[in-house]
Amino acid sequence: MDVRKVPATAGAEWLLGGFMLLRRSPGGFGLLALSYAALWLTVNGLAQAVPALLAPLQLTFFLIGPLLLAGMIFAAREVDEGRSAAPAHLLAALRTGKAARLVSTVLPQLALMVLCAILLFVVVGAEHIENLLKLFTKLQAQAESQIPVDPSEFANIPFGRLFVWMLLVFGVGLAAFLFTFTLVPDMLFTDTRLVQGMARCFRVCSANLGALVVFLVLGFVVVMAIGFGFVLFSQIAMLIAGQTGLLLANAAFNGLMTVFASGVMYFAWKQLLGDGSPAPQSPSASTGIEV
Repeated sequence: MDVRKVPATAGAEWLLGGFMLLRRSPGGFGLLALSYAALWLTVNGLAQAVPALLAPLQLTFFLIGPLLLAGMIFAAREVDEGRSAAPAHLLAALRTGKAARLVSTVLPQLALMVLCAILLFVVVGAEHIENLLKLFTKLQAQAESQIPVDPSEFANIPFGRLFVWMLLVFGVGLAAFLFTFTLVPDMLFTDTRLVQGMARCFRVCSANLGALVVFLVLGFVVVMAIGFGFVLFSQIAMLIAGQTGLLLANAAFNGLMTVFASGVMYFAWKQLLGDGSPAPQSPSASTGIEV
């Protein structure tokens, strides 16, 4: 594979492309976000109603996550090519016969979680972890009983070790990002398999670190801005409907961010590994909501 290089400004174009897609088909992507939010709410509702189902439900949602993301990425390409986004696109991985290979993309995530857990035990230590778990359980019980928290409870927390662990996790996460950023769209739109896709992603990402830095910095700003808006929205929702309103606001935020991320990943893949066209600089003319 010839390594394709893009200018550093491409990182900003990927984010812009995600916003442009939302503007071109707000109705279609809105339905996709609502579908994701409804599924998220269903999983959380069932887990709260039947606690014994918590682990199986979380595992199921974890496994189908790449399929939902692939469906939204498929919808992003449809809108980019002048068609419409629709909830049926969530089944794109099944309809294209690539569900199994896309589910395999959870393996790098599992490896990352295992590595972070190992680092936690190595850096923080088993004894400190056990004490932290006991403290968390105690604080949770006090919160439910509305008992004031004693500040001395935090005296033995190894903040220094936890900070070092978080720095290591951040570094490991950035390294994993180089292997997985374009993985899902590459496996969806081509015949690429997991190991080959990770290798392709690493080669093209490591050759375009400037664009990735711009993307990560601007992406952090965008996420913080959207997150701040949703904090205000969630507070209003909680005042109106209590915990139910907060749950609905969180579901909406998850749905919106997943839809937006799918568009960004599509444009990044398109420039780095696809046909190489740049992300759109302005929205196409539209006469209304496209569904």
